Amino acid sequence: MVKTLSEKGLRSEHCYIGGFASIGLSILSYFVSRKFSKNGPDDKAQGDRWGIFVGQWAPTFFALGVALKLEEK
Repeated sequence: MVKTLSEKGLRSEHCYIGGFASIGLSILSYFVSRKFSKNGPDDKAQGDRWGIFVGQWAPTFFALGVALKLEEK
């Protein structure tokens, strides 16, 4: 799978950028989902769910970045 991604033009730097972007998006989605919650601006549970959901993408992006870096060598 990693070899196929590498052949398609995906580079390790792209995955690292995706990992850092998902961390930022996680923080942003936490606060935005709290602000626009149906149960009011203090509904911490919904913000937690969105923040954690998006935050779980980061390790996957970083792991793919490492695998692609090894493939590039």
